[in-house]
Amino acid sequence: MRSLSRHQIGPASLALLLGAFLFVFLIIPVAKVIFVAFQDPSTGALTLINFKDFFYTSLFQESFVNSFYVAAMSVLVASLIALPLSYFTTRFNFSGTLLIQTLGIIPLIMPPFVGAVSMLLLFGENGSLNLLFYEWFGFTVPFMEGLNGVIMVESIHYFPFILINLSAALNNIDQSMEESAQNLGSHGISLFRRIVFPLAMPGYVAGASLVFLKVFDDLGTPLLLNVNKMLAPQAYLRITSIGISDPMGYVISVILVVFSLLSLWTSFLALRGKDYATVQKGGGGLMKRDLKPLEKTGCYIVVIFILLLVLSPHLGLAILSFGTVWSYSVLPDAYTFNHYLQMISSSTQLISNTLIYAGLAALIDVVLGTTIAYLVWRTNLVGRKWLDFIAMGAVAVPGVVLGIGYLRTFYEYNVPFIDKPLASWWVIIVVALSIRRLPYALRACVAAMQQISVALEEAAENLGANKRRTVFRIVVPLMSGGIVAGFITSFATASVELSATLMLVSTESDAPLAYGIYEFMQSASGRGPGAALGIVAVIIVGAATFASHLFVKSKQEVLSPAVAAAAKE
Repeated sequence: MRSLSRHQIGPASLALLLGAFLFVFLIIPVAKVIFVAFQDPSTGALTLINFKDFFYTSLFQESFVNSFYVAAMSVLVASLIALPLSYFTTRFNFSGTLLIQTLGIIPLIMPPFVGAVSMLLLFGENGSLNLLFYEWFGFTVPFMEGLNGVIMVESIHYFPFILINLSAALNNIDQSMEESAQNLGSHGISLFRRIVFPLAMPGYVAGASLVFLKVFDDLGTPLLLNVNKMLAPQAYLRITSIGISDPMGYVISVILVVFSLLSLWTSFLALRGKDYATVQKGGGGLMKRDLKPLEKTGCYIVVIFILLLVLSPHLGLAILSFGTVWSYSVLPDAYTFNHYLQMISSSTQLISNTLIYAGLAALIDVVLGTTIAYLVWRTNLVGRKWLDFIAMGAVAVPGVVLGIGYLRTFYEYNVPFIDKPLASWWVIIVVALSIRRLPYALRACVAAMQQISVALEEAAENLGANKRRTVFRIVVPLMSGGIVAGFITSFATASVELSATLMLVSTESDAPLAYGIYEFMQSASGRGPGAALGIVAVIIVGAATFASHLFVKSKQEVLSPAVAAAAKE
């Protein structure tokens, strides 16, 4: 076995520590869930009886079909929403393109379970829109009935994944290929169907696979809409109602993980063996053209309709947060600030817990992400890429599965100085949030690391700086944009995480914001304060996202002159 050099001892030690952390808090809990799913509850022997019971039980069969159906239909509806926005803003000379794309991303700021109740009030059987439909036309439309409601909420929330990736892909298409197709007589819908969309397929598939994965694993939205016959709600209900020893909760968890991996694998298969490369640097994007007055009017009507639809949860939540009584009426009977006063008086602990949990989780993520990025891209350690693979694997582990794994793995071990199980200590929530959001921070840190020239580090070392000084004085400052972007992305998404926290909150004093919103929304009297708390969550996530953009922009403005000067020298 090759011995480590003096310069490799430090990186190797870091790699071992990181590997141990991921092994204990990611691999072991997930492996435990998988092992219990194959274990006979009475004898402890390995068996397939639990899976047989699952597929022979009508409730679980229906839940499986429903989850797959909802995820697939959400991808379809999200595609119908995202395609016009991305195509219009990249194909045509369109006034307000930046505003349209910005408004199109806003739904990601609101967690789907937060907007679910407000969408019920707007589109439900007795919601505002159906009351108007019945008054004007004498009929109602089942927008939010059963699975339809879950599909609508999930599609509106997650379609920005397709919008972002598809817009980026359309902007990178080689103009010469489009010109060649037009010279051969391809125009209009035929050009889009046979040339443009196939060339943008990598972006579309990336976004669509993320939508499928997120919807298939979502727990909060079905629970708030009282749709329990889906896999994630069934896993949660089995563990919380029957107990941690119930094998069906583990079987469902394994199926959730398998289908999460399958969605990523399918996206890979869809693109394998195909070449989407461009012969121009940057591709040039689609050839933009001006619209005729009638075409422009039609496009604006479609865009405005879509934006009103996707921003309706925010509008409904804002109205609900100020409304007194909103039932069987188009709008609330009156408006008040009391919900915010009640929220402030009763939810200070929820907000402070969220800031602490999400802040600590994001800090852990950027430390781990920066270290993994450095080890993978700046060292020659054997097996270093496995750290990247394992850390990224967390994206395929649903929150409910991680929560169940932590309960099963860490409930037996008492923390000495607090004399309580690790699974019931608030620190485990921080760990779960950090594991869940690590892939986001890691990708940001890796992207930042890839943009730093090794020559800068070599120059510093040639001038006498040791490896430690080079890392902290050269590498980390140059990565600061990516590090901050990773921190804020992790913070913003962790602050509204429900699936894992719903499983791991043991006392009300340890509850974060998302848990509090879920509890408020369980009763009609709590919806007003819950909506006010939801507005606070949106403000926190929105402010964090805005701060990230400002910081990255300021870093680019500061670094660009320095890079240009260095290039001249």
